[in-house]
Amino acid sequence: MSQPESAVADAQAGGRSGQEPLAKLAQRYGLRRAIARPRFPVYVRQLWERRHFILTYATSRNVSKYSSSALGQLWQILTPLLNAAIYYVMFGIVLGGKGNIENYPAFLLTGIFVFTYTQRSVAAGAKSISGNLSLIRALHFPRASLPLAYTIQELQQLAISMGVLFLIVILTGEFPTWFWLMIPVVLLLQTMFNIGTGLVMARLGSSMRDLNQLLPFITRTWLYASGVFFSIQEKVVGSAGLPQWVADAMYYLNPAASYIEFMRDILIQKHNPPGMVWISCVFWAVFALGLGFWYFWRAEERYGRG
Repeated sequence: MSQPESAVADAQAGGRSGQEPLAKLAQRYGLRRAIARPRFPVYVRQLWERRHFILTYATSRNVSKYSSSALGQLWQILTPLLNAAIYYVMFGIVLGGKGNIENYPAFLLTGIFVFTYTQRSVAAGAKSISGNLSLIRALHFPRASLPLAYTIQELQQLAISMGVLFLIVILTGEFPTWFWLMIPVVLLLQTMFNIGTGLVMARLGSSMRDLNQLLPFITRTWLYASGVFFSIQEKVVGSAGLPQWVADAMYYLNPAASYIEFMRDILIQKHNPPGMVWISCVFWAVFALGLGFWYFWRAEERYGRG
């Protein structure tokens, strides 16, 4: 009798008599689970090997998103334009949020587009596992492919929004400078942060069914704490009279605020962000990406069960 046949016979006998646990029996014959979590370097290599699937999956989701509407892909341009108009009327005119801010339209729209990229990536990541259970249970692939694809989908949407933003910024009196070459660097750092955060939310969302109901309230609070509609320095120190360290904490300990301020510094000549904000951007990108991959990978074999 061959070794596999002997293992099966022993497993059946052990299962009937209960004398030897099946896990210990499998270990004795060198057997391992079919969906066992691979070592982390192997896992990263598997993801790289499926990079074309990740990109194609993200692109197909973007194309199909507006396929049933009359205007089709035109909504990818209309959506950021309409959002920009609504936010400017409400926060810039009605609520008087512009205060002493130079070029408030560019200030506001930069904050909206940069924050929306992170907000949508986090929300999509939370649904990436729980919303694809049939795919996960049918095929064997690194589960991190799904949160990655969702973030790339949002990055593709951001590319169109950034085109709209550049046009508006120029129309409001700003002119391109050599400093604009730093824009891809900021977006790369923010994408690293979004991927890491999306991976964390994907694992949490796979087991916490109420997370998707709670997440809108969390992201809305995050929105108001990130200085999207107002100057943190002016409101916290100037209007509220709080110590300077409170404003600094809102800049440096809030990654969304850091990326917004860095992008505003690039696009708006008279905008003065807090010093060394780029260090905060680099830290949050590296920290979130490393933690996110490790945290998600640790539960790889549990996704799709139950």
